[in-house]
Amino acid sequence: MSALPVVIAGTGVHLPERVVTNADLERMIDTNDEWITKRTGIRERRWLAPELAVSDMCVEAARSAMEAADVTAADLDVVIVATYTWDQPMPSTAVIVKDALGAHRALTLDVTHAACLNGVQALMLAAHLLQSAAARTVLVVAADCASRVTDPQERITRIFFGDAAGAAVVRRSTTAGTGLLAWDFGSELSYEVQIKAGGSRLPTSAATVQAREHYVAMNGQAVWDSATRWLPDSITTAVAAAGVGMENVDHFFLHQANLNIIRAALEKLGVPEERAPVTLDRLGNTGSAGVFTALHHSFSRGRVLPGEVFVMSAIGAGFQWGTLCFRH
Repeated sequence: MSALPVVIAGTGVHLPERVVTNADLERMIDTNDEWITKRTGIRERRWLAPELAVSDMCVEAARSAMEAADVTAADLDVVIVATYTWDQPMPSTAVIVKDALGAHRALTLDVTHAACLNGVQALMLAAHLLQSAAARTVLVVAADCASRVTDPQERITRIFFGDAAGAAVVRRSTTAGTGLLAWDFGSELSYEVQIKAGGSRLPTSAATVQAREHYVAMNGQAVWDSATRWLPDSITTAVAAAGVGMENVDHFFLHQANLNIIRAALEKLGVPEERAPVTLDRLGNTGSAGVFTALHHSFSRGRVLPGEVFVMSAIGAGFQWGTLCFRH
């Protein structure tokens, strides 16, 4: 597998102002802080203000990433937005973000139906688009507003999810041996995590609303079984394809769904926990944005050094999973 010469030139994150703690949730649904913390590692999450939408978070995260990368809206050749909680079915959320940024000549793309894997898929797409002479700079924004699609009356999904946006500016690299070294993607059809209504199979109706079928439904055991299998397997495959050896991977930016899943994956890989930053304890599962919040945590602190190897890996509803292996 030939490396794609690209570099993540800057990252950004935007978090809503409202902090929702486990104690706050105790007053809303039948749950408690000890139960949530033990099973998920989550202590608080952010919820977006009702007058705002996903695109608002995207724009703020994008501006931070662009500033970090020292690029302007005029430099952007492509804007990719990765989200399963778009502003509305039409028009495109990527076009809304492009317009707000003033990136008038950029191609726009939306990556939507891989749920928590959306952001990783979008980065893969960005790296390949940059192999064309027509593109030099791609903005990838991954965001979700799960507070709008989790049932306020349901005690499982409501505790897991939070709202956030993360962004990365990806550019061509001129440094030999750097870039996207290898990747692995796979899928296995499952309806164990789904939003059942609102599409062509089950259009919106009074009955689907009454049945609360427009909210996320999730089988937690199925998620655990799939994530603890496919995340480490995918990482192992991608790292082997890169030819670097697991011991030579400096950073693991993993799907921020559940602390116990992260720990189980790292144990299977034989990787110490300090090599995988955790953001879910204060943000919850932020869907498409989760891997980007971990990425930004390290990039913004200057912890990813030139020549170091890192992986980004996630699993989303469907189930779909994937891993990217980079040398910075």
